[in-house]
Amino acid sequence: MRAILLVALSLILWGYNKMKLNEAQLTMARTMYGEARGEGATGMQAVGNVIMNRALLGGWWGNSIVSVALKPWQFSAWNANDPNRDVIANLMPGDNQTFDLAYEIAGKLIDGDLPDITGGATHYYADTISEPGWARGANQTAYIGHHKFFNEVA
Repeated sequence: MRAILLVALSLILWGYNKMKLNEAQLTMARTMYGEARGEGATGMQAVGNVIMNRALLGGWWGNSIVSVALKPWQFSAWNANDPNRDVIANLMPGDNQTFDLAYEIAGKLIDGDLPDITGGATHYYADTISEPGWARGANQTAYIGHHKFFNEVA
C-alpha cells in the first residue's frame, strides 16, 4: 500500500511540474511571439534569452519565467493598450506556424538546449523607436533583427 501511495504521489508531482513547465513555456512563447513574431526564429530566441537572463538574475523582475514575462510594462505585448494583447494571451500550439515555432524555441530555451545569442542581455528595444533613457550608458551586447540588446543597465 505504501509503495502504491509513493508511486501515486510521484506521478502527481511529476504532473504538477510538467504543468508548471508548460505554463512557463506557453508564457515565454506568447511573449516571444508578441514581441518578435516578425523577426523569425533568431529574433524570437533573443527575446526568450532576455526572459531567461532576467529569471536567472531574479530580483525586481521576479524569479520565474512567468513572473518575468508578465511583469507590468516590461514587454509591450502584455501592455493593456497593445491591440494584439488579447490575441497573444490566448494563443495555443497549433494556432499558427509562427507561434508553433515560438513554442518550440521556448521549450529548447527552458531545457538549456539553445545558447544565449544576446550576450547576457536583460533589456532591448526596437530600433524603430527613439532610444529610451535607460539605454544611455548601458552596454549594447547585440543587434538582432530590429532590436538592440543591452546589459549593465543602471
